[in-house]
Formats: sequence, structure tokens, C-alpha cells
Amino acid sequence: MSARRRRRAGSARRTGCAVLVALAFLALGVGGVVWFLTRTHPPAPFADRCDATVDGQTWSLSTTQAENAALIAGLGVQRELPARAVTIALATAMQESRLVNVDYGDRDSLGLFQQRPSQGWGTVEQVQDPLYAAGTFYDHLIKVPGYRDLPVTEAAQAVQRSGFPDAYAQHEETSRAWASALTGNSPGALTCTLHDAAPSTSDAVVARIQRDLGSHVPVEVTPIDGGATLTFPTSAVTSVDDAGERDWALAQWAVAVSDPLGLTSVSVGDQTWDRAGGTWGPSTTPVPAGTVSLTITT
Repeated sequence: MSARRRRRAGSARRTGCAVLVALAFLALGVGGVVWFLTRTHPPAPFADRCDATVDGQTWSLSTTQAENAALIAGLGVQRELPARAVTIALATAMQESRLVNVDYGDRDSLGLFQQRPSQGWGTVEQVQDPLYAAGTFYDHLIKVPGYRDLPVTEAAQAVQRSGFPDAYAQHEETSRAWASALTGNSPGALTCTLHDAAPSTSDAVVARIQRDLGSHVPVEVTPIDGGATLTFPTSAVTSVDDAGERDWALAQWAVAVSDPLGLTSVSVGDQTWDRAGGTWGPSTTPVPAGTVSLTITT
């Protein structure tokens, strides 16, 4: 090899080494930046939430909002009101209180629907009772002529007499999606992504079922290893003719309240929502038509 070629080869080796050293320092630098950012800006905490996915779009609520939406819809299902009534009620509560049972408001307005005791809506205690508030809203709504065919803003305003009647419209898409899921018109549309369940009790679950869906609803409790299975007949809640729609309405009610009740799974027909995965999938043990089955860890 000539001296010139040897010099070129040596130069190439030195250049290659320099590149490798530079890359090593670059990697160390990137790693240091990542470490620094991770320590000073940790990843965002896991956020519990519930989603209604209808026609390829998803509308999310917090678990507190989902719990209140479930109560409002459950009462509508009990009363065999149309999904449109539930849409109007949800849009109203979203605007008035963000679907949170607040103990404050404009003047003496209180609760989910910001109802005013001074205007004859009930006592302070009553309007802050979500079941009473929702029931009173429906009592007034069904008296509005042609409410099923009115725009949400007009139907809600006929009940509420708000100073901002057009504001209800901004919640129409979200409320329609959640109403569709919670009335059973969109099977498998409602899911919740949650932390692991805290231990629960059968008594707490039975009490919530009978509060939201009717005190007469019978619940069968079966102890299992480390927990319990609770089953109730959907026909005891409502006599809606479409049994599949009825079953899905109450199964998705259960998913929406799974966080406060510590539910680990909800089953309807051959489908199960599992808390660990947060989605619906085929059941290992299908439940009979006309029933909804829940499991908890005790």
C-alpha cells in the first residue's frame, strides 16, 4: 500500500471514530434530557373517564358526570320516556351544572338542574337530591306541548326559563350520544377506563340499583371467591317492548356507575364490560336475556 493510501485509510478510521464518539455523546445528551424532563415533568396522571362512542365519534365525561348522567337516564328509562327526553334532560344539566350536583348557583339555584326553591321547585334539600331534581325536570318537560319535536334549546328553555336559552345547544351532540347509549339505542357504546376497583359491598350496590332504577327491583346476590355477583331482571325496571334495548340500557347504566360502586365487570347477553380492559367483549359465561349481571370485589 502506498503512503498516500495509508494516510487516507488512517484518516477514514479517525473520522469514523470521531463520528462514533460524537454519536455516543449525543445519545448521552438525549438520555440526560429525557431523564431531566421525566423528573421535572412527570407523565400526566391516569385519568378515570367514561366514553360514549356513537357513529364513530366519542364524547367523554368524568366519572362523577357519568354517574349523574346514568341516574338521569335511568329515571327516564323507568318512566318509559323517549330517548329525546333524556337528551333534553342531559343537555340541560350539562349547561346548568356541568352534570355535577353543586350546592351553589345564581341566587338560590342549586343542584344538577339549578332549580330555585324560591320559585317553587322544592325545598333546598329536595333540589339537591339528584333523583328528585331529575324527576321534577321530567314532570315539567312532559307537559311542554310537542317537546319531542322541539329543538333542544326550546324544550329546555320551556322548562328552565334561563337567561341564556341558546346555551343548551352546545351540549346537544354530547347529550344525544350519552342518551343513545343509556337508553339502549346504541349497544356497547358506553365504556369506562378506570383504576383498579376498591373493595365494595353487595348492600351498597343493591342500594344504588334500587335508588336509581326503582325500590321494587329485586337483586339476587351470589357470593363468589373474593367477591360477589349481583343479578337483576330488567323487566322489573321498565316494560319497554324491545327487550334487547332495555337490557343494554340498564347494562350501560351499570357501567356508568361502575366507579363509585367498585364494579369489576358488567354482563348482558353474551357481552361483558371488564374493568381491567375497559371495553366490551365476548362473555365467558353469557347471562340469560332479560337480566344484567354485575361483579364486585369484597
